[in-house]
Amino acid sequence: MRAGSDRARRSVRIGKIMELTDIRELHREKDVYIGKEITVGGWVRNNRDSKNFGFLVINDGTFFEPLQVVYGDGLANFQEICKINVGAAVVIRGTIVATPEAKQAFEMQAAEVIVEGPSTADYPLQKKRHSFEYLRTISHLRARTNTFQAVFRVRSLIAYAIHTFFMERGFVYV
Repeated sequence: MRAGSDRARRSVRIGKIMELTDIRELHREKDVYIGKEITVGGWVRNNRDSKNFGFLVINDGTFFEPLQVVYGDGLANFQEICKINVGAAVVIRGTIVATPEAKQAFEMQAAEVIVEGPSTADYPLQKKRHSFEYLRTISHLRARTNTFQAVFRVRSLIAYAIHTFFMERGFVYV
């Protein structure tokens, strides 16, 4: 477990050492990050593009709310970014800007988008809501859905509370 201020940032080796910021930390401490250039990594939840710019919605699994990333045609790999499918793994460097008139409080203006792992067009988790029956058929991916992320967070808190309760009373977990 990370302690103190190290909790907000983690180092991940991607070609060179690169500091990735958790999307959870962006939402919790948004005022700290407004105007700063950071790097985030995650999976594409949605990609909307037009002739001159586009929007990526990414989630890294640390928070329910995703991060909206705006990318423009000034990027060297703009055409590649426009073709990114849902489920692709990306690393994005950019500046966090406030968007008070928009639905979200902030967004990232991309300076660089690296596609770490492309995804095919037939990736099973698309933008729509899926039934539990369908999710049972793709058990290796269901942890990426909001429903299962919520269930796993609740399960984690309950397990932690139970372990804490018994540890404080001198019990040993076997």
